[in-house]
Amino acid sequence: MRIDRFLSSTRIIDLKSRDFQSALRELLAACPSPTSGGMSDDEIVEKLLQRERTIPTHLENSVALPHVRIPLKQKYIFAVGRCPEGLYESPDNDDKKVKILFLVLASEREKSYHAVLTTLARALEEKSVVERLEKTSTLKEFRSEIVAIFKGVSSKTSSFQTRFNQLMAREAEKIAVGADCTSIMIFIDAFSSVIKTGRSRAKNINTIIVTQRGYDIPSDPGDDPHSIIVRSFSSHRLSQLRSSLLVGLMRGIIKPDDRICCLGGLPNSDKLDSIMVVDVAKEFPSILLSRGNGLLPTGVSAEVLERALGIAIELAVEGREGKPIGCILVIGNRDRINPFTKPLILNPFYGYNEEDRNILSPFMDETVKELSSIDGAFIINGDGVIESAGSMLMANEHAKLLPSGLGTRHAAASAISIAADCIAIAVSSSTGQVTLFRNGEALALLDRSASRAV
Repeated sequence: MRIDRFLSSTRIIDLKSRDFQSALRELLAACPSPTSGGMSDDEIVEKLLQRERTIPTHLENSVALPHVRIPLKQKYIFAVGRCPEGLYESPDNDDKKVKILFLVLASEREKSYHAVLTTLARALEEKSVVERLEKTSTLKEFRSEIVAIFKGVSSKTSSFQTRFNQLMAREAEKIAVGADCTSIMIFIDAFSSVIKTGRSRAKNINTIIVTQRGYDIPSDPGDDPHSIIVRSFSSHRLSQLRSSLLVGLMRGIIKPDDRICCLGGLPNSDKLDSIMVVDVAKEFPSILLSRGNGLLPTGVSAEVLERALGIAIELAVEGREGKPIGCILVIGNRDRINPFTKPLILNPFYGYNEEDRNILSPFMDETVKELSSIDGAFIINGDGVIESAGSMLMANEHAKLLPSGLGTRHAAASAISIAADCIAIAVSSSTGQVTLFRNGEALALLDRSASRAV
């Protein structure tokens, strides 16, 4: 979704306040009368502060992203404030100052809420993006940069148009036609600036864009039916390719019998250097040939599985405090999964609003990663709500023959995927391997060498 469509220059302001609560009031004062349910500014501020007390919205830099659902007339209202000297995020935390405050008010009925928060968080966590904003001297420059970042505008000339890259693109198109490919997949993170690829000139061949920077795609996927954003999870190119194919399958962008021509290069190199033709069915033989109930269980959102996979692979690559961490994430219908689980500890997610414990929220990532060191599994409902952590899996189904080196964690994940008709993701603490289980079958998404080499 195009974030810039909800940005108004009148709601991008310089803040006079130095404390967090007063700054929120300033931003609300810059907004039009927002609610249809008669909520006052005081009530909205209280809801925002309650969210801060539950899950702080500071983004590990000088940016905060306060957000709340209210009975709004429109889908969203955004307001942005800057305070070069820094706000005090809370009265008892003088060291953690916020210089940019991005306020999100969303309709209670808006389904894209978590996706928009994720897009904003990923953009505002980028060091280069924050530096662009902090370098602005006037309010006019600040407003222009905010709009440019979310519109997909870059001050750099697109390096996609260099002679060599154009040659690679033409040859990829010829190969795609000659190999009877259904799509050309372009990994645009090879470019440090925003690019426009356009649709393929070849008849009946789609263009699939793969990026980890979804916020700077110049147009909506819907604006061009042959240009579709697919988020990937790892900077290791082969792992990125497999993850992208899996996401494409989950979303229905790619079909099991498709053949894909892939075009990419090293991240931020501004140079395309590789062309690869992939038969999708050969990449995922076990999952696709035994997918009795489908790749996605009934009621499981593709976005939920994608986010769970992203967290699992980040854990495998980064670990915690330099040490490998193993965990299991079980995604499916809670009513089917619960009979096969037992709490090992007091449930850390019990009692919180479903909105606050949804894995689609970008502010849940660190919580999940921290709790991954607890023995037991995360149980995640198909809509993304995390039901529990530290749960013992007690499925009695015999796990199918596992690849060499996989132990009890993987056997439990395989068994629960059969018993509860769900998906289980296991991260190995010893090797960093990430394995997805569906109907008892194992699919390695990040192998032993890749997870430690990224």
